[in-house]
Amino acid sequence: MCTAFVSIKPEATVPVLLLSVRDEYLGRRWLPPDHHWPDRPSLIGGLDLAAGGTWLAVDPERRVAACLLNGFGPPAPAETRLSRGELPLVAVREGGIGHLDLTPYDPFHLVLVGPHGARVASWGHGRLTESDLPTGLSVVLNDGLEGLAGSRTTSERIHALMAARADRFRARFAAAPRPEPAGDGPTEAAWGAWLPIVSGDGLALDDDAALIQRRDFGDGRFWGSSSISLLAVGPDRLRYDFGPAPVPAGGDAWRRVPLG
Repeated sequence: MCTAFVSIKPEATVPVLLLSVRDEYLGRRWLPPDHHWPDRPSLIGGLDLAAGGTWLAVDPERRVAACLLNGFGPPAPAETRLSRGELPLVAVREGGIGHLDLTPYDPFHLVLVGPHGARVASWGHGRLTESDLPTGLSVVLNDGLEGLAGSRTTSERIHALMAARADRFRARFAAAPRPEPAGDGPTEAAWGAWLPIVSGDGLALDDDAALIQRRDFGDGRFWGSSSISLLAVGPDRLRYDFGPAPVPAGGDAWRRVPLG
């Protein structure tokens, strides 16, 4: 149940903020954000070692970022299926994915943010839809923008978990002072009142509303949150902070990702 929150405030010093929580089977190996693609040396993202792509890509030159969430619906044909982890890399380099043949990809939602706004591209049932995000706070789930994608989960339990997470944390972020991340200071100073909320807000990992979660599916299979990304995007600035999930008690778990 990956989740992305996007805050857009055009008059702010930093107009666009993106919070992305990656949920995955915890046995799936990955590497933290870096320049992992020699053929695209300027791009930065975490590396999925299973398929070679990423769940979030950043192009510092264009000041754009894209994060990927799995969707629901019929999968792509097995004989032609491609990894969705390539899509964020394409989106930040080419300004989107609308020009691609998407039939080899399983359903997904792709959030693309830039200095002046953001949009969501959703693919499922052979149809691509794109929506610009409004001013204010938006949430993107595996059920799409605000949970209203045309192709959604058929599981009442999964739907309830996504709704609980979205409702609680939308209210928490909206009630806290909006950060204005800037400069080279530590993550705690940059993200202010949002950081304790992003770090889990004190909820147990198995709470229905948990932003940072763990689920035991049996047979040694654990599903949960593996990392958290915080992006601040403006016309003259770009900041990327990254942390593990769950955030360890004590010490400085967060790091600012170098974008030079």
